[in-house]
Amino acid sequence: MDFSSALPTFVITLREGVEAALVVGIVLACLKKSKQSHLSIWVYAAITAAIAASGMVGVLLSQAAQALSQSQNPYAATLELFLEAIFGVVAIAMLSWMLIWMTKQARFMKAQVEGAIQQAMATNAGWGVFTLVFVAILREGFETVLFIVAKFQQGLIPSLGSVAGLTVAAGIGALLFKWGVKINIRRFFQIMGVLLLLIVSGLVVSSLGHFDTAIATIAQSDRQSAGMCFFYEKFTKVHSCNLGGLVWNATKVLPEDKFPGLLLSALFGYTDKLYLVQALAYLTFLGSIGGLYFRSLNPPKSPQSTMSVPVKTN
Repeated sequence: MDFSSALPTFVITLREGVEAALVVGIVLACLKKSKQSHLSIWVYAAITAAIAASGMVGVLLSQAAQALSQSQNPYAATLELFLEAIFGVVAIAMLSWMLIWMTKQARFMKAQVEGAIQQAMATNAGWGVFTLVFVAILREGFETVLFIVAKFQQGLIPSLGSVAGLTVAAGIGALLFKWGVKINIRRFFQIMGVLLLLIVSGLVVSSLGHFDTAIATIAQSDRQSAGMCFFYEKFTKVHSCNLGGLVWNATKVLPEDKFPGLLLSALFGYTDKLYLVQALAYLTFLGSIGGLYFRSLNPPKSPQSTMSVPVKTN
């Protein structure tokens, strides 16, 4: 059984899950500190509802993708490639924003969540707490689901990766807030951030590949569409439709359908045939988003960071 497809979903879900666990832990700590522990039921209800909503979105999108792949329409396969590429672009944008913005905001997370929970308890306490936790977890869940759909990873194995990621994230949250175990959360997020950066960079390569394959399929369908492929043999003998010439061909050395290429492909978007536009896009994304991310790792120190001392709730 090939478990390689579970690795990306595990990493994404673990990273997102720990972030959600921090919010939940801070909320529970605030409730206990203000002697409002009876509102904890709203926290657990929000967790359940957000996970269920994220799962429902994932099921609906997966069913739509499966129906499309089983369609008898001759253009169904091409449309599936376009959708996969579009979902990939959206996932790239959302995960990149989350990686950079949340890294910058992490040091203010405790103060922000505490302020929000105090405001919620001052008005409609139960629903306020529910909404705060629900939105926080739903955001993380939606980003995870979108990534999975962008890779069109269906079946049991990717789902097991998600479940394992959530389980480990819940365990980390319990260690931090229930048992008061000191874990270097800052270092954890730094490592997971680098992995996420590499995973999303690979998604850039695969999304471009899906766009190119879909356009090439349309261009080959009739002569009127042939002009959609603007890269011709006069530029180079081995080329793609619109991605330029071949930068490397590692099909004999490290094929993507055999271990360890299969593992690298599932986790980091490795391809044994890389074209010029893909290589440039990969380096540009890695340099720009990666540069912003690493600069965000060294913010001014704040005494209100959640990354230092865990709060024990009971």
